[in-house]
Formats: sequence, structure tokens, C-alpha cells
Amino acid sequence: MSKTIFILNGPNLNLLGKRQPEIYGADTLDDVETRCRALATSLGFQIELFQSNHEGVIIDTIQRAREEAAAIVINPGAFTHTSVAILDALNAYDGLVFECHISNVHKRESFRHHSFVSGRADGVMAGFGVEGYELCVRRACSLLSK
Repeated sequence: MSKTIFILNGPNLNLLGKRQPEIYGADTLDDVETRCRALATSLGFQIELFQSNHEGVIIDTIQRAREEAAAIVINPGAFTHTSVAILDALNAYDGLVFECHISNVHKRESFRHHSFVSGRADGVMAGFGVEGYELCVRRACSLLSK
């Protein structure tokens, strides 16, 4: 079994720490990667973190995960609410999937309340800030270690 967890991030998450810090906080995606890598390593796993503003690149990475990763933690950004294609790619993936959102999407605009990804996710984390990524990684490691 692979001991790798892919952490996938969608559009605009490359601006984490700069874009709307009142919603998303001051931590950067590099900060998220550093903390998740340390956590995963301490639990005997490794992570690979990806970010793309392009739906097709995210789909290609999910398809790559079929051969390389035991779990996916995904923050699809705005694609959460629009992408059946990402859902289809996740449905073709046999490992664990955790959906992660920095903000509580249910307290925001109504169009953010629907997620295509949630129907495939083994767990959903929303509103815990960037700490949500670590919580998803911890849960994936826990389940994969059983």
C-alpha cells in the first residue's frame, strides 16, 4: 500500500495568505505544506501537495493518484460548486478522499452551499482554517494505519 497522501488545491489557493485574509487567514500554502508534511512524516506517511488554477490539471493529478496515493485531501476551491468532471475523476479513484475548506462555506453565499465533491468524500472539513488540512491528513493516516 502506498504511504503517500496527495493534497490538491484548486483555483486561487496559490494566493493563500494574500487574498482575503479576513476569510482565509495569513498562512500561505507553503505553511500548510510544511505543517502537513511534518505531521504526515511523524505518522509514517508522506505528502505531495499540488495547486492549480486549471481544472484539467487537477483531474490529471487525481488520475495520477490512482497509481501513486492512498488518499487525497482536496480543496477544490470554486470548482467545488461547479465541477462534475472533478467529481467523475474522484469517483474513478479507489482511495480515501477528504474534502477540505478553510472557511465555513455554509456561512457564506448560498451558491457555496452545494458541493459536487462531498458526494464522493469520506469526510468533509470546513471552517477550521488551514488547520483543517492537518485534521484531514491525521484522519487519513489513522484510517490507513488500521
